[in-house]
Amino acid sequence: MRHGKRNQRLSRPKEHRQSLLNSLVKGLVHHGQIRTTLARAKEAQRLADRMVTLGKEGSIHSRRRAYRVLQDRTLVKRLFAEIAPRYLDVAGGYTRVTRLGLRLGDGAQKALLAFSRLPTPQPAVTPVAKPAPAPQPASPKRPQPQPSKSEEAEKPKGFLGGLRNLWTRKRKGRGSS
Repeated sequence: MRHGKRNQRLSRPKEHRQSLLNSLVKGLVHHGQIRTTLARAKEAQRLADRMVTLGKEGSIHSRRRAYRVLQDRTLVKRLFAEIAPRYLDVAGGYTRVTRLGLRLGDGAQKALLAFSRLPTPQPAVTPVAKPAPAPQPASPKRPQPQPSKSEEAEKPKGFLGGLRNLWTRKRKGRGSS
């Protein structure tokens, strides 16, 4: 009997399902949000909330339990140092699932799984104003002849335009046959 076993099978055997959910939670901890199907997001949400609860405990044992899922020391450090401290004053609801619409290929419901209190991601590198280019010294060069309008029309436009030009090229210098 299946009493007390509340999980979706996601059409996968147990090991594949656990691996899928672990990788979804890894992506969530790394990026702060992930896009996936609604069923996967709901299952990954349960596991992600457990990881934040482990991060709030902060013990060595909870770090080892989190490492079982995340399999990356930098992600465990980020979970315990950056993500979990944001939720010390709340007792749940660390993540949210937002429906996005239907997937074009198979019509599956898409969803966005994100942490509820993470700041918006900032760009890693701030754009720096480029210095103005130095003025070129005037040199006595002959002016380039400008192509005429008919020459511009004959030039191929892109890759396919070049092929089209090869296929429809008019033969010059031959008499009419």
